Amino acid sequence: MSKIIRGYPEYMLESIEKVEKTRDYRIKNLEKIYTDLRMSLEERNEILNKFHPDYKKIGKRQVKVGPSKGDLMPNEFADLIEAHPFIKPDEIDLTHIDYDCDILILGGGGAGTVAALWANQEGIPAENILLVTKLRHGDCNSMMAQGGIQAADAPEDSPIRHYLDALGGGHFTNNPELVKGLTRDSPLIISWLEELGVIFDRNEDGSFSLLAGGGTSFNRMHSAKDYTGMELMRVLRDEFLNRGIPCIEFAPAVELLLDGSGKAAGTVLMNLETDQYYVVRAKATILATGGFGRLHIQGFATTNHYGATADGLIMAYHAGIPLVDMDSVQYHPTGAAYPQQIVGLLITEKVRSMGAQPVNRNGESFVYPLEPRDVEASSIIRECYERNLGITTPTGFRGCWLDSPMIEILRGDGAIEQNLGAMYRMFERFNIDMTVDPILVFPTLHYQNGGMVIDGNAATPIPGLFSGGENEGGVHGKNRLMGNSLLDYNVYGRRAGISAAKYAKSSKKPRKLSLAHLEKYEAELKAAEIVTERKAPMLLPDYREKQVLNRLIDYDFI
Repeated sequence: MSKIIRGYPEYMLESIEKVEKTRDYRIKNLEKIYTDLRMSLEERNEILNKFHPDYKKIGKRQVKVGPSKGDLMPNEFADLIEAHPFIKPDEIDLTHIDYDCDILILGGGGAGTVAALWANQEGIPAENILLVTKLRHGDCNSMMAQGGIQAADAPEDSPIRHYLDALGGGHFTNNPELVKGLTRDSPLIISWLEELGVIFDRNEDGSFSLLAGGGTSFNRMHSAKDYTGMELMRVLRDEFLNRGIPCIEFAPAVELLLDGSGKAAGTVLMNLETDQYYVVRAKATILATGGFGRLHIQGFATTNHYGATADGLIMAYHAGIPLVDMDSVQYHPTGAAYPQQIVGLLITEKVRSMGAQPVNRNGESFVYPLEPRDVEASSIIRECYERNLGITTPTGFRGCWLDSPMIEILRGDGAIEQNLGAMYRMFERFNIDMTVDPILVFPTLHYQNGGMVIDGNAATPIPGLFSGGENEGGVHGKNRLMGNSLLDYNVYGRRAGISAAKYAKSSKKPRKLSLAHLEKYEAELKAAEIVTERKAPMLLPDYREKQVLNRLIDYDFI
């Protein structure tokens, strides 16, 4: 067993010495190295097709049932699509209504909280809004986001440039109408967040401190150190509490309710402590339940929150909402690869945007640090598996170095602690000083690019049902650019709240509540000859008897 020194085994320190020896050359020749490393569109496509998990033949299949029948989806998610509904209609007494509201919001993360605030702003009294969440209000990926939020509000920038960047980053598969809404609303969102009290980083002259993001043509990333998601949620939750909007915690939704004419009518909740079911009737329903990151697609470690099990997607699919781009998954290029205790946790892209450089075990640069995320991730996979120039950890995990000390050299002593406090403390706990030594990284499951179909007003095809945040699809296409997720949940959370409020004002309370769509879904399963004991939504992941921290060992990337 190698002795642990400075947080690393001795054999890793031998590689770190090589990184240190090449650092001076890499800094002096930075511009030339980056020019040489930048890929053409053809080179990007080549590396994606060979190394990105989305492009592998394994790991996906065509789903056999539902409104998106025939579409390719990850096996782990398809297993939930091709599962029995969580409840049976005859198990629930729909004549007994436990909660009655004008607007029901499912999900207590960023999108749900923003939707509640804007529904209230649109004139729905706080007491007529109900937000329910699986765990606690704020237990979500929105809280865990680090790097920043994109917005084209600088004088030299424009939403049009942002629009083109987002389309290009998504390989031009995005819904143009949704990208237009995302980018056009971005300056408004920043102004609104500032008015609420969000403290963004600023320069000495008072202007926003804007950083680059992978695949962008302009520095437009607004951040709050590397706690941006936490800072946004701090302010949003405070505003939510100050307005007195009701919230029920530890009560996940298990199925949507429709009325006799196929309109959204509420939901069935389950108390996580007692397993008791509750019926909620609502004029309008907003789905803001997040993505599927805790499904560990293709066995990857994940940055995602414990509750990210795609519940909203499954409920919407049972009710007849089509899904788009579900074959596309975002693997963040830089998840922690060492030490074992933090494998998969996010190393924000802000580390690279401030100057850290991916290098192999010999200290050689092999990819431009701010390629689009799918290209960056593919390059690291190639370096570790085809070129075999990564570092193998004591548990068999592979990774490349992210040369974080370059930040201190390029930006001055103290730059990391001042701007990347979360990252610094995460590694400091394991005796690793990222201002002195590089950190080991490998791609990690990060984001669900696709989701349920919506229009520009965040409305789904079912009247009275709206969606915002990671569970809606079409905004990002096949790849999301950094900082557009926090923007997405603000833009479409806002639009969902406004649209739901307008809908509720012109609607009457549903008279008849129905779960008949579940019987139709069961009939489809039977017709497709699907035999399973699985039920969905999953609600919470099950880690019993699984080697969940030793992922990707002997994985066939080539």
